[in-house]
Amino acid sequence: HVQLVESGGGSVQAGGSLRLSCAASGYTANINYVGWFRQAPGKKREGVAVIYTGGGSAAYADSVKGRFTISRDNTKNTVNLQMNSLKTEDTAMYYCAAARSSGYCWFVDNAYDYWGQGTQVTVS
Repeated sequence: HVQLVESGGGSVQAGGSLRLSCAASGYTANINYVGWFRQAPGKKREGVAVIYTGGGSAAYADSVKGRFTISRDNTKNTVNLQMNSLKTEDTAMYYCAAARSSGYCWFVDNAYDYWGQGTQVTVS
């Protein structure tokens, strides 16, 4: 089993930055994808950024390309999401998720096996 704990959320003014971290514990050796998803009130959950741990490649939602960067720190078993130039529409609960499958997962949220509790990001 894998446990995911997010941190780093908070309130920031538009144009500002935040850095989210997802700390993984447990049996993480078989995790192939780690992603950040978000859900705003009244909206569907959407994928924001995903990293493929097998090779390090990453994908981003069009709405965050050029502003968000996903990265991993293998020494700390964390995946980070650096968010710059934040907009009010980035306000949401952000969740970290991990998938065991080596097939196509990317932004397919029901392909993810483990989820964190979420961290709130509010941009005003």
